[in-house]
Amino acid sequence: MLVTMKEILHRANQGHYGVIAPNVGRELDARAALEAAEEKQAPIILDVFYTDPADFQFFGSYVTRLADMANVPVAVQLDHGGAFAQGIDAIRAGFTSIMVDRSSAPYEQNVAEVAEMVRIAHSIGVSVEAELGHVGQGSNYDVDGAAALTDPQQAKAYIEQTGVDALAVAIGTAHGFYSGTPRLDFDRLVAIKAATGHPLVLHGGSGTGDENLRKACQLGINKVNIGGELIRAAYDAIQQTDLSGNNVYGLFNIISAGFKGRVKELIDIFGSAGKAWSIAPKGIARGQSTPEV
Repeated sequence: MLVTMKEILHRANQGHYGVIAPNVGRELDARAALEAAEEKQAPIILDVFYTDPADFQFFGSYVTRLADMANVPVAVQLDHGGAFAQGIDAIRAGFTSIMVDRSSAPYEQNVAEVAEMVRIAHSIGVSVEAELGHVGQGSNYDVDGAAALTDPQQAKAYIEQTGVDALAVAIGTAHGFYSGTPRLDFDRLVAIKAATGHPLVLHGGSGTGDENLRKACQLGINKVNIGGELIRAAYDAIQQTDLSGNNVYGLFNIISAGFKGRVKELIDIFGSAGKAWSIAPKGIARGQSTPEV
């Protein structure tokens, strides 16, 4: 069932667990992610980066329809919307949530532009995520891992000034794969949660480590963005399979199974398995589910 991110994260915040937000941009990964959520009876948020699908509007119409067929709660969100037009395009495409990313802008500009998008989105029932502090790149982790971390008291003021439904925080993670060892500032996370009591989002989940992610969700993270790690799981599944002869025709099932298997593992780690609320059974699986890897 297609729902808003706010609905999903309100429950996660009250229940003290995290919800997976895999990056998807095509039927193959979207369907694999939804099958994993259905099998785990877990809510899920599908994150779509604006330039990932070949046709953003077409994919939006497709993935929101697919999400509505699921028998678990599903939100579809624009990830890292960096321009006003991207947020409007996502709303037009039927997305139930948008991320308005102004984390590289000065604080006052960040607040003003996010608050304007919140006003527009909320007027038609669309949720909004924004970022305070800035989550950098894993390839530059020696610098980005400790730069522009989120200030707890500023986070409280930011939520009050913008009205965002969820706040992405910088506590030591980074996008992409790490050039060093991830160092998460859990004390900072606890302070942010205590100051705000608000649903919090962790970007840069790939490669952060299962125990780090488990602990982050227990301490207040309610949404975890995962991209590269799922692609790596799909790649590893291919590497472990004999694709000689006619076996090559199973390639796409193997990719789906690798992606899906890791999504299911992370759902357990984040604590959201079995957290789906009652929805009339429909289901997106087409025939037999993709095999486990």
